[in-house]
Amino acid sequence: MNPRQTLNALEGGLAAAAGYLAAPLQFATRLWVGWVFVKSGWLKVSDWSQTLALFETEYRVPLLSPHAAAYAGAAGELIFGSLVMLGLAGRAGALGLFAVNLMAFISYRHVLLGDGFEAALGQHVLWGFMLLVLVVHGPGSWSLDRLLGTVRAPLTGRASVA
Repeated sequence: MNPRQTLNALEGGLAAAAGYLAAPLQFATRLWVGWVFVKSGWLKVSDWSQTLALFETEYRVPLLSPHAAAYAGAAGELIFGSLVMLGLAGRAGALGLFAVNLMAFISYRHVLLGDGFEAALGQHVLWGFMLLVLVVHGPGSWSLDRLLGTVRAPLTGRASVA
């Protein structure tokens, strides 16, 4: 067997093994990133006066009043986070949660881009990548979308994708 054949055989074996990991990895990704946002939304609604104070003084949400931004933020985190965790409307939920994450970054960029907050910024970047992976690959076979028969194939950039 020449080196190219050896490499092809190795790659084929790794691809087959990775195929078995896709569903549990998508499931774990959905649970982790969804839980982060559901927990954040729950914290907002459990102490609403503190949430309003933060939106009035600390967060700088463009285009929305602090009260509207607080309601939108909490609702987005709870609704989209739950959809992502369940794998229900998986791509739409992940895209919605990506938008919530992006708005959180924009609203708090004056802090996140400062010295000493690299880890916090890194978390938002990581969550964004996790959510985009779910948008591209879908919620996986361990999802309500799959159970209901609504899950689609991963996006490939071709217009003919089902």
